[in-house]
Amino acid sequence: MTTPARLAALHRRIRLLVWATIGYNVIEAAVALTAGVHASSTALVGFGLDSVIEVAAAAAVAWQFAAADPERREKAALRFIAVSFFVLGAYITVQSVRALTGALEAESSPVGIGLAAVSLAVMPLLAWLQIRAGREAGSRSAVSEAKQTLLCSYLSAVLLVGLGLNALFGWSWADPVAALVIAGFAVREGLSAWRGDPCC
Repeated sequence: MTTPARLAALHRRIRLLVWATIGYNVIEAAVALTAGVHASSTALVGFGLDSVIEVAAAAAVAWQFAAADPERREKAALRFIAVSFFVLGAYITVQSVRALTGALEAESSPVGIGLAAVSLAVMPLLAWLQIRAGREAGSRSAVSEAKQTLLCSYLSAVLLVGLGLNALFGWSWADPVAALVIAGFAVREGLSAWRGDPCC
């Protein structure tokens, strides 16, 4: 059983990791959205919006752990995280369909490729540290938010492939296809957060 002192230390660690995640994602969102709009890249814009939602979800967990009894705010934090995933999934799906039907055509984005590569290195580490602390603390919301961070690393890989295929071969359709994969991940994680799937 986790002692009160250990639990307090885990709560401090979770707050620190949440703030580190927020800081990184603010930068990531700004770069991705700017580059995505410039290149008309649905995948890159979707990745940037995922970063915005990641910041909102991390803020929800920070709000939860600012309380004297974080467990009382757990359900509200989980619901917020779930809804943010659903909104992201819906938006990306609509934009991807528009791109695939010819309404938008993505250009190559070296900045986006660089961002995806950096995120692929940073995000798994942040997610692993937070999942470990969240599981030990028995916090479903901390683990759910960390899953969103882990999702960001998967999305970085998908984004890298989509942007890479477009840059190397001029396959602009690879961009919205990558975005649809991002939307699928978002909906899956939203359902998991809404159900409050066990973290341990």
